Amino acid sequence: MKIISLVPSITEALFDFGLTDQEVIGRTKFCIHPKKLVKNVEVIGGTKNLNISKIKSLKPDLIIANKEENDKVQVEELMNDFKVWVTDIETLEYNKNFLNQLGTLLNKENIAESFNQKITSVFNLKKASESKKVAYLIWKNPYMTVGSDTFIHEIIESLGFENLFKDQNRYPEISIDQMKEAEIIFLSTEPFPFQQKHIEEFQKELPHQKIILVDGEAFSWYGTHLAKCSDYFQTLISENL
Repeated sequence: MKIISLVPSITEALFDFGLTDQEVIGRTKFCIHPKKLVKNVEVIGGTKNLNISKIKSLKPDLIIANKEENDKVQVEELMNDFKVWVTDIETLEYNKNFLNQLGTLLNKENIAESFNQKITSVFNLKKASESKKVAYLIWKNPYMTVGSDTFIHEIIESLGFENLFKDQNRYPEISIDQMKEAEIIFLSTEPFPFQQKHIEEFQKELPHQKIILVDGEAFSWYGTHLAKCSDYFQTLISENL
């Protein structure tokens, strides 16, 4: 089966399931894991601006997309010519089901079960009895955070933190004043590339909050990626709860 993946975390999952670069024949420019294998796969644009003609020329048996990460109009156009699986993953339970479905599709149910067991163990980490309120920033100018109907929210709360903006939906814009209600500010490394220098900028505005740079992939990449985040999450919890 020749597959094109339109989502970075799904590309990683396909290779984690044992597929080769002869089976994964197309990926976006943001698909960076695993580095040694993706470099041999044809790039078909970005997640939001696909090169439709290149995708058509590759003649895939299946295209795997995501409701949130890909453009609806482009995905629907591809559906006219190809089989397209549109994933929609907002919770860990959805992620478990996705891996099970992928395992069935690829006749690799044992691999799916193994990854699901690993991910379950990741979230059985020791947590504090009292959650700390977190503001998780994904963008700057304007400042944007995550609401309760996002995968990132699910990860924040599953680790024992409390999402300060859990009463909001999707990715609302917020102000510095609103962030003052948080105990900890998480600056994500993606999609906006927050860096160490931004911690210093925020600390001037928010002197009483703890400002931390966090791995955006660990919080937002569903699929198999979570199975690799145990040590990272354990350190994050032990240092901040």
